[in-house]
Amino acid sequence: MHVLVGDIGGTKTGLGIAEVEGDRVTLELHRRYPSRKSVSLGEIVTAFLDETGCECAAAAFAVAGPVVGGRSKTTNLPWQIEASALQKSLGFERVGLLNDLEAVAWGVPALSANELAVIQTGAPDAVGNACVVAAGTGLGEAGMFWDGERHRPFATEGGHTDFASTDDREFALLNYLQKRVGRVSWERVVSGMGIGTIYEFLAQWHKATHPPAVAEALRSDGDIAEAVAEAAQNGHAISQEALELFAVLYGREAGNTALKHMAMGGVYLGGGIAPKNLTLLQGAGFLEGFLDKGRMRGLMERIPVRVILDPHTPLYGAARYMVAEIG
Repeated sequence: MHVLVGDIGGTKTGLGIAEVEGDRVTLELHRRYPSRKSVSLGEIVTAFLDETGCECAAAAFAVAGPVVGGRSKTTNLPWQIEASALQKSLGFERVGLLNDLEAVAWGVPALSANELAVIQTGAPDAVGNACVVAAGTGLGEAGMFWDGERHRPFATEGGHTDFASTDDREFALLNYLQKRVGRVSWERVVSGMGIGTIYEFLAQWHKATHPPAVAEALRSDGDIAEAVAEAAQNGHAISQEALELFAVLYGREAGNTALKHMAMGGVYLGGGIAPKNLTLLQGAGFLEGFLDKGRMRGLMERIPVRVILDPHTPLYGAARYMVAEIG
């Protein structure tokens, strides 16, 4: 079965044509578009169809935001998306709309072992519920209920739950953010913007001078996270501390999510940040945060943790979701 699939993020929208055979998904065509240069998803899909000449009866779109009743107001874009309206305007027989992290969860079974990187091996007989935690433009989370035979993905908006601090430095970070934005969610610290925010807090806390690349990014509203990562590689101490704290916080929230889902079947780290910073996450900080659950530490040590390396996983998942919906 061929499905037009889309991954709609706050920065980029990826569209493609997927062929599905069981769990196996082959992406036959893929293009990316800057999300903010278009006024709607329909405009991007129309451009894709015009450029490629592709024809599909069904389409499924993974959206960065909550999906309720076939509708979504994207979290980091000024878009209102409605499945029935897209179906009518674009001429599809069927259109599916699902949360982007739910799509990642649907896509996990389509991945091979070499498309996953191990952070923690976990128990050799690991089976049960699983979850996905993905830091990128924002912080997305989804669950995977184990019914005894297979995983059944479901969406959450767990990335918007309240950030909790555990020591003096994190309390100071929380206070810093409260003064800037009021209520502080986990997305504020475990995301691309979170890396920049953590850096800015630490620079102020230590009364430090910005390295040139970071100073320029701050002046020009550039990619602060990328500048911080570059400065860290060049030995800048505050940038290194920022990334290390980010890794700890990412691990802590991944562990929180694993506990809430009793995810003995595994935790999958999605999004764009994890594969780009694999060495950082395979260091001590991430697991320090993940395992630091008091009396639950032994349980946490049994949970496999893996990084999703294939950026097309949401597209695979959207295709598998649509096939399951059609039956």
